[in-house]
Amino acid sequence: MNYSFFDCFQHQISLFCVMTKNMTFGVLLLMLVVCSCYQPERNCADFKNGKFSFTAEINGEKLTTTFVRKDSIELDFFQGKVDTSSIRWINDCEYIVKKLHPKSMAEEKSIHMKILSTSDNSYTFEYNVVGSTKKSKGTAIKIQ
Repeated sequence: MNYSFFDCFQHQISLFCVMTKNMTFGVLLLMLVVCSCYQPERNCADFKNGKFSFTAEINGEKLTTTFVRKDSIELDFFQGKVDTSSIRWINDCEYIVKKLHPKSMAEEKSIHMKILSTSDNSYTFEYNVVGSTKKSKGTAIKIQ
């Protein structure tokens, strides 16, 4: 069987397309494996104790609170007032916060905190009222 130049060229193009598809698939598969294995840094134990600040936007206004946490106690300083909360650590990265002297029904509810990732001087966390599925996120900066 004789092949013309055109037949040979077409065959080479087909092989190239198959190889390119396989290489593309291989590269995509490799990227997927590498990305799925990535775990954010979580040195949660570094943030169990210390002085922190957290800024949140409430009704369009940025408000900052400062808090000091030492083991099972947290002091919150917000708008000239101090609140004390108990901390119950579930593991190095999760804990429950409960105000010791709640001033309303809303303050009586415990908050579940989960540290998602850490850096040298901050951690990103998500939190929700215990029993609620609505979660919010924030970042706390370690001051001391």
